[in-house]
Amino acid sequence: MLQNAIGPPDLTINHGRTFMVFDRKGDIRPDDAHGLFAEDTRFISSHQFRLNGCACELLTASTLTYFAYQAFFTNPELESDGSSMAPNSLGLVLSRTLGEGLHEDYDLTNYASVPVRLQLEIRLESDFADIFEVKTERLRRHGHLATSWDPTATTLTTSFAWERFARGVRVRADRNDSPMDYANGCLTFSFDLAPGASWHTCLYVEPVLANGEVLVTSYDCYQFEHADTPMDRKERHWRTEATSLRSSYPVLDQVWERSVEDLGAMRMYVQDVSEELWVPVAGLPWFVALFGRDSLLTAMQAIIVNPTLAWGALKRLSTYQAQQHDPGRDMEPGKILHELRVGPLATNGLIPHRPYFGTADASILFLITLSEAYGWSGDLDMVRSCLPAAEACLRWIDTEGDRDGDGFQEYATRAPDGYRNMGWKDAGDAIVDSEGRLVDPPIALVELQGYVFDAKRRMAAIFERLGQLDRAAELRTQAETLRRRVEEAFWIESEGTYGLCLDARKRLVSTVASNAGHLLWSGLPTVERARRVTARLLMPDMFSGWGIRTLSRLHPAYNPYEYQRGSVWPHDNSLIAKGMVRYGGHAAAAQVAKAILDAAACFQGYRLPELFAGLQRWEECSFPVQYSKANVPQAWAAGAVFQLVQALLGLEADAASTMLWAYPVLPDWLGDVRISGLHFGADRLEVDFRRDGTKLARIEVRGASVPLGVHLSDAAFRPSGL
Repeated sequence: MLQNAIGPPDLTINHGRTFMVFDRKGDIRPDDAHGLFAEDTRFISSHQFRLNGCACELLTASTLTYFAYQAFFTNPELESDGSSMAPNSLGLVLSRTLGEGLHEDYDLTNYASVPVRLQLEIRLESDFADIFEVKTERLRRHGHLATSWDPTATTLTTSFAWERFARGVRVRADRNDSPMDYANGCLTFSFDLAPGASWHTCLYVEPVLANGEVLVTSYDCYQFEHADTPMDRKERHWRTEATSLRSSYPVLDQVWERSVEDLGAMRMYVQDVSEELWVPVAGLPWFVALFGRDSLLTAMQAIIVNPTLAWGALKRLSTYQAQQHDPGRDMEPGKILHELRVGPLATNGLIPHRPYFGTADASILFLITLSEAYGWSGDLDMVRSCLPAAEACLRWIDTEGDRDGDGFQEYATRAPDGYRNMGWKDAGDAIVDSEGRLVDPPIALVELQGYVFDAKRRMAAIFERLGQLDRAAELRTQAETLRRRVEEAFWIESEGTYGLCLDARKRLVSTVASNAGHLLWSGLPTVERARRVTARLLMPDMFSGWGIRTLSRLHPAYNPYEYQRGSVWPHDNSLIAKGMVRYGGHAAAAQVAKAILDAAACFQGYRLPELFAGLQRWEECSFPVQYSKANVPQAWAAGAVFQLVQALLGLEADAASTMLWAYPVLPDWLGDVRISGLHFGADRLEVDFRRDGTKLARIEVRGASVPLGVHLSDAAFRPSGL
């Protein structure tokens, strides 16, 4: 099995609103989905350098941190003042840091015994394309571009205007002893370099936003780490506050550490609620934006890392909660947004993402996240502050969420450009019947019913804490009614699992897919049926050896390379594994966790991608196969390891009652785990789990400021989060 060898063909660095995608040489190639992006707009669409008209030879290159890259080059044979320079006579180092503007350092050294005349050309182009156009490779020419060169200030400025959308980008150089010229689309530096001498310049690329705000860099030359910018201080604070893990299985430690780093890096500061409450972007490169479902699921996954992430998501998303109807954006009162975009297409009203509300699960997940955040923090005041939004979510579930009033959740877009599918499998071709045909909306996905069942039971527990006993009883009754109806309408006895959905005529779609595993996470099935679902998900057509597939390999529409028709998604597996544990399926959950960790060990830097191909391990492949357009890093892929650990340890919390539940059934490959800095109410706990030959690992808890009850329980229907 390859170790840390698999990764995307391109490199990505990011900071705040800005990110950059380029090849290993650092080039932004105009024919690829490369660029310097900010706020859903590509500010630089082409970027290469040449030395005396020739491309240099790349020796090695790497990202150094999430915001920094460095590459080392040498020269091919060059012509200089009528004579030839031998290859490998020059060294050129390109150093790149992003913070939110771009800072590049170009350093050349002459290792030859003779002086040389050099010309460094840097070509930069801008198209101000919308990120949706770049992603789909459907570029169109819009608006008006204008470029101006100021030789006195040695600054190149490009501006763009298209109806209501206006942006710009400013390029300037500093700290060099040679003049910079601009001609024929290139910035040019001409200089002489004596034997053993070096030459340096800084290049700054600064996006200009609609309000004239200029995104300048926070970094000086070669500040790859140990800097003291506001961004770095926030990153260090995140690391300090995040729960750490050490175990007897080094791969787990590495994946945990990488995921903590990635979540800290995927922070869009303009969406911060406060220094303590913030929400990550969904993923790079395509999802550097505020999302509903992604933020909420990530917050739940990372609840044992830092519950303030959940409060940040809840607070920020509630500010965008829909208050009225707007069919063009699939907006309905009480809905939590799906996605907020601010690029040229959204600004000019050509796509509905300003924001777009085409999600059927975010409003339900809002309630589940609220329960999880309360469980680990015990902060009833924060619950009260989120209660109006939660009540609006409950009203939406019972009204527009149930389109025909039959008690099930259904979705169908009302927007001309709306999404066909509104669950987490939101690709247009993701929801198919048993013969591979697209299911016509309205569609009642099986997992949506489980989410509502779970959300209503969780909210019942919260209302009990608030003294609203009648409201709590009403929600519990509704949840139990829904449970019975799901068992009747969705179960497929011959398959030993639940069907994918009900179609527009309320006929069961008997497709075998991973969606049924989400019912385990929700706690809806009976124990007997839950165990059958667990076994079905681990059969060879569903379990690839690298994880559970989104769609059965026996299905006519199965394709291991498709986005959601046979691929493996780490976050999907983490939810299912946590559900398996609810029903005593500890060995099954450990099998899923080990598969995902084995896959992570194959990816560069132990970084789990958004998804990978669903090929069968050993039979079809000896290592996980990269999906071509996966987001890397991606928030809920990073969060998967946290939820897998929570599953293996059986951790749940009721901080308000100073009760910590645990049921650690450690597999053979995991002898001990130490979690340090675990947020539990106002405390930071250190918890040791050590396998000692019995079924349950031995537990030691330190750091509690009040007497703490540690309960060993794997009851299937213990109220989640409370």
